[in-house]
Amino acid sequence: MDCPSEEGMIRMKLEGISGIKELEFDLEGRTLYVVHSDENPEIESRLKDLNLGSNYKNTQPIEWKGNKEENKQQTRLLWWVLGINFGFFILEMTTGIISRSMGLVADSLDMLADSMVYLLSLWAVGAALSRKKKVAKISGYLQLGLVLFGIIEVIRRFINPEEIPNYQFMIYVSVFALLGNALSLYILQKSKSNQIHIKASMIFTSNDIAVNIGVMAAGILVLFTQSKYPDLIIGALVFLIVARGAFRILKLAK
Repeated sequence: MDCPSEEGMIRMKLEGISGIKELEFDLEGRTLYVVHSDENPEIESRLKDLNLGSNYKNTQPIEWKGNKEENKQQTRLLWWVLGINFGFFILEMTTGIISRSMGLVADSLDMLADSMVYLLSLWAVGAALSRKKKVAKISGYLQLGLVLFGIIEVIRRFINPEEIPNYQFMIYVSVFALLGNALSLYILQKSKSNQIHIKASMIFTSNDIAVNIGVMAAGILVLFTQSKYPDLIIGALVFLIVARGAFRILKLAK
């Protein structure tokens, strides 16, 4: 349990069980706290069905009070992060096509994948389980379709003679994307929230920063080697990362 997709899988799996008041995730401790009013063995049974290695620890009484104001604040923060990610998806996709850089195109799809996860979490609040699964399935298949197109294009460019991508676009746009992700991380950290949506978003954003650095490094290698291959290699790697996320989302929709 270390990413938003797995958190979403768990939330959907436990959807509809009467008595559950709140799910609180501790990502660092890999622990899930289920606040519920009634004893229900179905909770543990459904978690085991996900094959995430869940083990029951203990049950203890607590006094639970919902915090609507905190939830509103977290929702606002996630909308900000969603906006930043989707904005950079458009920027990187456009400049990736213009500069012939598969690294930028792949990074843009990574941004789109993140946007879909955030949108899924926000849009599905209060919705019926069937609607949540439908949205998750559409998101997963869309991502896989884009990844398939990207991988085919990478292979085509490996085989056929291609122009060297514009390393300046690769480096400059990746720097802007990195700054955007750094801003997202700052916004999320500023909330000082321990909730899963915020912590998971921090992990996603930190991973995006690593991808941005990878595309920048590929741009620098293109400059010094005057070769298309660093760009294609980083593009293929990022496409595989996006595919992994898409399969997790599809698993969530089952």
